[in-house]
Amino acid sequence: MRPPMTRDALAAAGLPAAPAPVRIVHLGLGAFHRAHQAWYTARAGDAAEWGIAAFTGRSPDAAVALEPQDGTFTLVVRDADGDRIEAVTSIVEVLDGAALDRLRALLARPEVAIVTTTVTERGYRLRWNGSLDLDDVALEADLAAIARGGTNAPTTLIGRLLVGLAARRDADAGPLAVVPCDNVPGNGPFLERGVLEAAARVDARLRDWIARSVSFVSTSVDRITPRLDPAEAQRALAAAPWEDRAPVITEAHSDWVLSGTFPGGRPRWEDAGARFVDDIEPWERRKLWMLNGAHTLLALAGSHRGHRTVADAMDDDALVAMVDALWLEASRHLEAELDAEGYAERLRARFRNPRVEHLLAQIAQDSTAKLRLRIVPIAEAELAAGRVATGCASAIAHWLERERTVDDVTAIASLSEELAASAAFVDAVRAQHTAPSADAGEPSSPRSAAR
Repeated sequence: MRPPMTRDALAAAGLPAAPAPVRIVHLGLGAFHRAHQAWYTARAGDAAEWGIAAFTGRSPDAAVALEPQDGTFTLVVRDADGDRIEAVTSIVEVLDGAALDRLRALLARPEVAIVTTTVTERGYRLRWNGSLDLDDVALEADLAAIARGGTNAPTTLIGRLLVGLAARRDADAGPLAVVPCDNVPGNGPFLERGVLEAAARVDARLRDWIARSVSFVSTSVDRITPRLDPAEAQRALAAAPWEDRAPVITEAHSDWVLSGTFPGGRPRWEDAGARFVDDIEPWERRKLWMLNGAHTLLALAGSHRGHRTVADAMDDDALVAMVDALWLEASRHLEAELDAEGYAERLRARFRNPRVEHLLAQIAQDSTAKLRLRIVPIAEAELAAGRVATGCASAIAHWLERERTVDDVTAIASLSEELAASAAFVDAVRAQHTAPSADAGEPSSPRSAAR
């Protein structure tokens, strides 16, 4: 019988497992954080100096699973040829996101230098430009409670971040960096605007302190980490010398680009392959438009054609043609040094890996918000160059199928007034929106039928 995964079990297996001191606080503990930021921190040359205290988001489940394991977990790195398992020990404390007393206490420590976050686009509860979404009931309730000095514990990321930053200011614990890790372009300034606007509504002095003392770092993160199938995860751990209640499966590829300052210091993430750049926008565009944009297209069109996973969809010639058209349109607006053609080839291999089961239904969530970030900018750039953007039109046409709208122009205008004003683009969308779908939702290409 294998022992449960703990730091003692790892040490007994001859692996370094001593907990590092907490110097990073993470908000949004989930699989992607563990496959990305926690993994980079564990592989930094100075990992012994940088422990992570990770707070969950909406549900405490991840903390419940990881607490008996001392925050340790197994990362199953999966490529087409097999699996590699790694024990990741950088998370030294796991907490329910509602544990605000602990959040305050940690951020009041001068040695804590970084707050990282992982949430979905909608999880910020901000508008597309970073301003507060004042129609969001939970966010409004949090800000009202904080302004009153009430006892209601914030439930939103912005609310919890404000509570923690206020504790740091009150303790005179010094500056720190906030590092959002998500698929929002310009995520540093995006989150900064939202936090400053929220702070101004509850405490003008807190707003001024944040403006002086907190750096918001922009990032581009790239590692496909599908939602976990528990049975498959346990099969992947059959050869591990320990039992793990909370493993993560991810692909072999990983990329992390960061731009900004770290006034309290940072781990040597570059030892694990992270890149620090002055201008992150080109890297963001390449990743958002080509990887995330193709994912959104495949999720919308692939589900409509009866496919279940990204790998299944990439075995459908018609869908591959749509993706290729989208990538061609995107590549026209990317800098030559980004090697869009080479990146596309690597994406094809990653998407076709059948051992990384990335569900189209998972990717299709929040499609409207994703289209605005991943597809609309390409289409607008193509229109400005005098082209129709038929690849982008494919994604929007299948979104219309999903939305079951009867007014195409109004629906397109909800994404972009500029696109809705282009008769040529609307016609391109309608040409695909009105096309007959595959019979009974079955995959229709010869390659798909042969699988």
